[in-house]
Amino acid sequence: MLAYIIRRVLQSILVLFVVGLVAFAMFRFVGDPVDNMLGQERTQADIERLREQLGLDQPFVVQYWRFLEQAAQGNFGLSYRQGRPVSEILLERLPATLELAFVSGLMALLGGIALGIFTAIRRSGISANIIMTASLIGVSLPTFLIGILLIYVFSVELGWLPSFGRGEVTRIGGWTTGFLTESGLKALILPAITLGLYQMTLIMRLVRTEMLEVLRMDYIRFARARGIREKSINFRHALKNTLVPVITITGLQLGSIIAFAIITETVFQWPGVGLLFINAIQFVDIPVMAAYLMLISVMFVGINLIVDMLYFAIDPRLRVDRTAGGH
Repeated sequence: MLAYIIRRVLQSILVLFVVGLVAFAMFRFVGDPVDNMLGQERTQADIERLREQLGLDQPFVVQYWRFLEQAAQGNFGLSYRQGRPVSEILLERLPATLELAFVSGLMALLGGIALGIFTAIRRSGISANIIMTASLIGVSLPTFLIGILLIYVFSVELGWLPSFGRGEVTRIGGWTTGFLTESGLKALILPAITLGLYQMTLIMRLVRTEMLEVLRMDYIRFARARGIREKSINFRHALKNTLVPVITITGLQLGSIIAFAIITETVFQWPGVGLLFINAIQFVDIPVMAAYLMLISVMFVGINLIVDMLYFAIDPRLRVDRTAGGH
């Protein structure tokens, strides 16, 4: 177990290193930040002086190594646009993104598992068929279009919910939350549904497929022959074995919620790190872009690492296979 954990941690560190290298290399083609930072009256001497101050005159390898050294210490440099520490800006925006991702992930996980179980147990029922048909909407429509449709219906036509912003927030220490205010909760509903709908439908269809497969197993038929109640068979025997393969896919989807929140934040002007990244691209704010991608990579890799640990702990076949392989 310890060797497996060490190996996965080393693999995760290598992935982060490669992601940072690729991202940092791509930023060289986004544009020159000096063009946005200096006015039209700039001279060549002004350009060269600013490039030297920002370290842009150094070779790419030197710039990347300096970025890694500073990032390891939690220092991502200064924003070219705001002139403030990037870590400070991220800490201001991160609560909004994490709050949105938490609500969306919880909705996707609970809703997906519940609907997957229901449509598997009642697979021939009318309601199950309606849910499966409606789930095609969540799978087929792009996220930004779902957000626009929700804004049109619930904000423009009905006027029930706000169409942009985070609403009123409450500060608790260094953390800001909208959970404690009415406007904050209302502002969270539409973005959370937009972000979590695709993941919820995907988890639902996966749970349904896996549960139907488990319900056809011989030990389930044997349990029915013994006279065990159908409810006990579904939830004590079938569901437990259904969730084992679902854990990996679910973990990946929950990780992608944070990564793809950028689209939802743009549609709803949600003041999170995703919207910050979009603005940084427009102004070629390389420190902010690099810090954002590294942050998302750390979260995504961390979630996958936790999922791998859970999968290894839950499924005894993996432990048996690795033990046999070691011998």
